[in-house]
Amino acid sequence: MTDTAARSVRANINLTLDGRYNGPGGPHDLGAIVPYAATEVARGHLTRIWEGATTAVLGRVNAEGFLGYWPSVAADESADPRDRGYAKWLLDVDKVVLSTTLTESPWERTRIVNAPAADVIDDLKSTGTGDILVNSSVSVISALLAEDLIDSLHLMICPEITGGGQRLFHDGLPGSTWMLRQQEAGESGEIALIYDRTR
Repeated sequence: MTDTAARSVRANINLTLDGRYNGPGGPHDLGAIVPYAATEVARGHLTRIWEGATTAVLGRVNAEGFLGYWPSVAADESADPRDRGYAKWLLDVDKVVLSTTLTESPWERTRIVNAPAADVIDDLKSTGTGDILVNSSVSVISALLAEDLIDSLHLMICPEITGGGQRLFHDGLPGSTWMLRQQEAGESGEIALIYDRTR
């Protein structure tokens, strides 16, 4: 019998001080995020994000970006070991990509699903073991926050205010309480945080 009680859902994302995951220039405006992605704190945070996770859930856009970039890191012997660890995990782990447009997966160990995020997570929790990582895919994270299906939030806060761009936390989300499990500040002012949902 599968022990699904311990299968928790974690989500990770990088945000600015004003709560945005991109700048006013649109989805590719990551100027306030990228400078903090390779710091010591960020790399330690990256390792904590995936350890113990046996399934990665991504939206199509993030899947295309991640799986277009990380395989080269996995193969690069000169890359930081923490980056390579994450890259190898991403290649080897079972992946579920939520998409309304893809019909076949261009990536190994990947299943394409055209269904609401909450239904996908419910199915994964009932049929597998190990944690589920929702990997920086805002559309999926937002949908799961709306249904109160996230058990821990792994946030990387970048010390910049963009004054524009898209926010993760929007009006209309149900109220919820979170307990800080871990925090670590970097020399540049970035802060890695892990919050667990209090139920």
